[in-house]
Amino acid sequence: MNDQNQVPILIVEGITDKKHIKKILDDHNQVEILCTHGTLGVERMEEMILDYNLDDRIVYILVDEDDSGHKLRKQLTHELPHAEHIYVDKAYREVATTPEPELARALLSQHFHVKSIYLI
Repeated sequence: MNDQNQVPILIVEGITDKKHIKKILDDHNQVEILCTHGTLGVERMEEMILDYNLDDRIVYILVDEDDSGHKLRKQLTHELPHAEHIYVDKAYREVATTPEPELARALLSQHFHVKSIYLI
């Protein structure tokens, strides 16, 4: 197994989610963030699993708390049953609009290192 397989994967829906999360994560985090850009077709899902060796890596799923997010989470859960789930409060609906302290607590719950400024 190469070193890249040791780096966990965090799957999110979009670029805005990725940027919001990267702002909160401590620089010491070693995590690769993948964007699905919405729900995935069967071919694209298989391609992502193979390209990133997702069956053999630690995988986290953090998607919006809306209909499309629920559909994507269900699809990812089916394909990656070993994945850990991170949730944002339903009141915020979207990862990108979740306040930084709330998102920091959600990431911290799965042992991600977050910048201490967001834990106030």
